[in-house]
Amino acid sequence: MPYVDGFVVPVPREKLDAYRAMSQRCGEVWKEFGALRFRECVADDVKPGQWTSFPQSVKLEEGEVVVFSWIEYNNRAERDAINEKVMKDPRLADVMKPENMPFDGKRMIYGGFETMVDL
Repeated sequence: MPYVDGFVVPVPREKLDAYRAMSQRCGEVWKEFGALRFRECVADDVKPGQWTSFPQSVKLEEGEVVVFSWIEYNNRAERDAINEKVMKDPRLADVMKPENMPFDGKRMIYGGFETMVDL
């Protein structure tokens, strides 16, 4: 079953175009190295919850929007190998610097997930 890296990030609305450009660039590299899918989705219908929610999870601030993303791989071993190559790729060196990211990386939530159901 596929393996998935998932991300939730707060992005300032004024930087969505920069985020999209960064994402497009990164996605092309991930796909080149073997990722099956690379998806970035902008929140359209997410509301603060009573106890928790997407906005609360990233401490969403005024003027920001939640971006929910995932990268799909064949399996965990391939994911680890692909991510190692991506992190060393000189085409993304400037993107990986915190000062160049169009979002607050300290509030990003991410992790790797084994697929449990795949219909």
